Order: sequence, then structure tokens, then C-alpha cells
Amino acid sequence: MQLSKIIEGIVCEKQNFSEREITHITFDSRSVVEGALFVAQRGVHVDGHKYIEQAVGQGAVAVVCEEMPCNVNPEIAYIVVTDSSAALGMMAANYYGNPTEHIKLVGVTGTNGKTTTVTLLHRMFRMAGYHVGLISTIVNKIDEQEIPTTHTTPDSLELNRLLSEMVKQGCDYCFMEVSSHAVVQQRIAGLVFYGGVFSNITHDHLDFHKTMKAYIEAKKGFFDMLTSGAFALVNKDDRNGMVMVQNTKAAVSTYSLRGNADFSCKIIENTFQGLHLEIDRQDVWVRLVGRFNAYNVTAIYGVAVLCGMEKMEVLRLLSTLSAAEGRFEYINGKGVTAIVDYAHTPDALENVIDTINAIRARQQRLITVVGCGGDRDKTKRPEMAQIAVRKSDIVILTSDNPRTENPEAILDDMFAGLTTEEQRQALRISDRRQAIKTACMTAQEGDIVLVAGKGHEKYQEVNGVRSHFDDKEEVRNCLEVRK
Repeated sequence: MQLSKIIEGIVCEKQNFSEREITHITFDSRSVVEGALFVAQRGVHVDGHKYIEQAVGQGAVAVVCEEMPCNVNPEIAYIVVTDSSAALGMMAANYYGNPTEHIKLVGVTGTNGKTTTVTLLHRMFRMAGYHVGLISTIVNKIDEQEIPTTHTTPDSLELNRLLSEMVKQGCDYCFMEVSSHAVVQQRIAGLVFYGGVFSNITHDHLDFHKTMKAYIEAKKGFFDMLTSGAFALVNKDDRNGMVMVQNTKAAVSTYSLRGNADFSCKIIENTFQGLHLEIDRQDVWVRLVGRFNAYNVTAIYGVAVLCGMEKMEVLRLLSTLSAAEGRFEYINGKGVTAIVDYAHTPDALENVIDTINAIRARQQRLITVVGCGGDRDKTKRPEMAQIAVRKSDIVILTSDNPRTENPEAILDDMFAGLTTEEQRQALRISDRRQAIKTACMTAQEGDIVLVAGKGHEKYQEVNGVRSHFDDKEEVRNCLEVRK
């Protein structure tokens, strides 16, 4: 594609500019090939401006940067912008034919509920006969074709490539998780969203955002970018719900379990078999458990209606859906019920434990296995330990993904949130496999074992090395359950 077409619509200054054919766009100097356009981004750990000369030496014919390098090559076209990451998003969209002009892209953001919401929207719209794309933490999909994922939101080049492929394969919609990191890092720049959904916001990612104010502003940034042709659906029961849409141009709708909203829901019954709900004065039974899932279901209902689906058909389809992988998944064996859940924030953990406690019989004990990830927000570690110990009968604190941290140091941070008496009530077993085995061996008939934190993940990361590890697999082995 011609360089002028790629940078179309971008405010910039040009030096040594002349028309040339671009064969490839990259922000990684290691992947530069002859005829490439290199984008020098300022990342959290690396400044791409340091690698401009290397990129040119490898064949780059054009460079996008925020400041000119010391050594200017007269053969190279330089495009100077105020924000390379934002420019990359717009260039990626141009390069891949602006795919979001040809597909209805709905983004879901919030601390919890993103994966369940987009996954079940994808399933429901597929059942309704649509061709649908999915971009989620668990997997990316084009209809039923699975494409592995490494981030909640891919980088802007990969994102536009995916969306372009969805357009080629005739997708009508794409449902996508939008992380706060993606908003701040401009990974969604250049995309046109058909709609945006806000689930909730609680303590998470403060290692990156530093303050709750910055975290909230990051989420809000997604709604600020929505156009007047889009819809914004927000959880009215979250105190930041209406904050999200203060400056949005989108048409605002709300959903609620507590009061009046555009889409209202009431829980009639909550059991381990599912939820009996009243949505917009219509009864529906869904195979999802817990108040937090009632919110997810109401958001899904709202999105479907805003996308033009008939209300009764939406309710019918909702009744057929089951949980997303690693979200309140059941495993029964030896008279014990094990629940595997991705809960890795204080709010998510509390929601899952409260749901179990509201349903379980008095004689059933709850044994909780939970850890905290390394190289992430340390401030939530003592809080999660407190929630687990105060709301469970037996607690085993263990490793999640230690990454480069010492697992015992992470457990020290968790134990620091407990009183002396609470510390006596909690076991600490840094080996996650052994922790799960201990919980299952401790459980008596009728007890419930909650294994929280990793959910769908199939690995454990220790010192930068990912090894196979699957909570569900470990639980099945302990309870002698065949898959």
C-alpha cells in the first residue's frame, strides 16, 4: 500500500517525504523487512526511538516517530506525530481497509464480567444465525474457528488484521473485551465501535494505573471515543456507571438489578443449578449461577435488544447458554463439589464466595484455594486473603502465576492482611498442585472446594517460564473424575 494512504487522516509533520510502497508495518525493530514502515513507540519498558537506526539498517523505508532521530537518513521518509501509539492504530486501520466500517464491533469493559459477556454474546448470536467474531481473554474466534490469544486486547496491528479477516469471512458482528491497558496504550485507536458496555469497576491493575482515579479514567476513555452512531450500555448499580458516559456522544442505555433502568432484572431464585430471573417482567431460567452472572445476563440481553433482536427470542436463547470456560465451572467427584473460577480480584473472589455461601447448606463446608499473581498489583493481596479467610471454613493460600517473584514473598503479602487468629486458620502451600490436592483430600462428602484465580488458564508462569498447569485437570485427578 502507498505510504500516503496509510497515513491518511493523521496529523503529522513530514520530512524527506515522497510516495513509496509499504510492504509491512511494525513497531518491533526485530521484525523489520525490506520496504517496511517502522513505528517508534514509547512503551512501558522500551522506547522504540532507540531502534530507529536498526530498523532503517534492516530495510525500513519510512519511520513514524514522536521526535526526529539524531542521525537523519535522507533516503528515509520521516513522519513526526504527537503520539506514535495513536498513529499506529489509525495506520493499522487504514492498512487493513478500515474493517470496523464493515462490521458491527461491540466492546465490553469493566473489572469483572468481560469474558463471560462477550463469550455468551458470541454464542447467542451464532445460535441466532449470525456470522460472529470474538476477541476475548480465552480465545479469539471467527465463527467457530479458534485463534489463540496472548493479551486481553491484541495490539492494534493484530486487532485490525483479525477484524479484517472477520470482514472477509462475512461476519456481521464482533464482540470484544476492551481492557483498561488497551485504552491507555491506544490499542483501540482507529476503531469505530457500534456499541460499548460497562460492567463494573473494582480494585485491580493498580500496578499499572497507580491510582483508582487513573483506572476509572482509563475505562471512561473508551466511552469518550464512541461516536454518535453508537450505543453505550452501562451498569446503573455501579457507582461509576454514569461517570463512564458523562462525555460520550453515544446513545446511553442502562441496566440494573436494583431499580428502574432501560433493562431491569430481578433474581427470583439462585441455586447451584442456575438462576430464575425476571427480565423486563418476563420469567427466564438460565444455567448460570450467582448475582454477578445475573448482571452479565442482563447486559447480554440489553446488547442483543439494542442490536435489534426480538426480546422474546433473546430470552429463549439466554435459557440455552452455559458458563464460559473457567467461570464458576463445576466438577463433581467422591461426593465433593469443586468449583473452578477465574476470580483474581478482591471483588470477583468475594462475589464467587458470597454466591456459594448463599446457596450451600449449613452442614456443607467451603474450602477455598486461592493465590495472587506475581509482578502485579500488590495492594490487593492482603485484601484477597482477608476475604477468603473470613468467608470460608478452610483456606489454603498458594501460588497463582509467581512470574519473577518469590512465591513465599507473595504469600507473606497475603498473610500480612490477616490477624494472628486468622493466620492460624489459613494454610500456606506455595506449590499450587499440592494445595489443590490438600483441599480435595481435606474435603468430606458434601463439602465444596473452590479453586480460584486461574480459571481457563492452562499454564503457570515461574521465572519467565510457562509450564502446563490446568486447575480443572488437577481437580479431576484428585477427585478421580474422567473428563
